[in-house]
Amino acid sequence: MRIQLAQRTEADELLGRSPLALLVGMLLDQQIPMEWAFTGPYTISERLGHDLSAEEIASYDPEAFTALLADKPAVHRYPKSMAARVQQLAAYLVEHYDGKPDRIWADAANGKELLKRLQDLPGYGKQKAQIFVALLGKQLGVQPPGWREAAGAYGEQDSFRSVADVVDAESLGRVRSTKQEAKRLAKAK
Repeated sequence: MRIQLAQRTEADELLGRSPLALLVGMLLDQQIPMEWAFTGPYTISERLGHDLSAEEIASYDPEAFTALLADKPAVHRYPKSMAARVQQLAAYLVEHYDGKPDRIWADAANGKELLKRLQDLPGYGKQKAQIFVALLGKQLGVQPPGWREAAGAYGEQDSFRSVADVVDAESLGRVRSTKQEAKRLAKAK
């Protein structure tokens, strides 16, 4: 299956081949449209001139990295805080996974362990980690025992709750409709 979260071919190709890009896109996916967030890793890699490297990002001068994300068009609505978060994520990956993010899921014994590993990442709370478990399971075939349970409602088959369920423009529209309905119901209470 081909990743289609950015809805831009070159950005989605990067997400499909780079576990770091996918983790960074998920990190950026807050307070901005999903496509913008998941295009972020591609924008960063274009500005760096090559694919992302956890080691390079972690050791990048923080002011220069903030400027890189803030350059127009900005990678995120809050480039300064998100640049810091991306660098914290990269540093964590270097320290705990030798800069190889796919090790987070490659040897996870089960869904519970995978979820914990993701929740340990800077910028990843429970919900973001559950969505990422669902994304790995539904779209990348990373399915350790218990992954659906670890993903919670996001792991449900044929649901349209999150980026884990976006495989094309139609499914993106269905996810947006589901989120809008949930917000409407929450306001009504």
